[in-house]
Amino acid sequence: MTEEPRPRAPITESAVLAWLETTAAAVEAGEVSAQELIDLLGELRRASAACADASDWLLLAAREGGASLRQIAPVFGKGYVRAPAARLEKLHRQAQTSGQWLAILRHKQTA
Repeated sequence: MTEEPRPRAPITESAVLAWLETTAAAVEAGEVSAQELIDLLGELRRASAACADASDWLLLAAREGGASLRQIAPVFGKGYVRAPAARLEKLHRQAQTSGQWLAILRHKQTA
């Protein structure tokens, strides 16, 4: 029986850096206009917000899956449970479960 591959993030730090290197070279060569840079900035800002929403969903899902704040804390770049605990507290003002958060994201997308 073959195992299903685990879910992967749709974008990685190395992919972003590679894109940035390529884009920087194009900008330095004068191949990208100021308006194109502004358009890219808008795209990245929207993508960044989408990544933050996905991160919040994963935080809720991990807690629902039984992960402790101590297990989650290193992902936040700190050894303290305060960072994920504070984020969960803010999230819980809007949604108690990952399913509710996903419903909110779907609604945001269609609005």
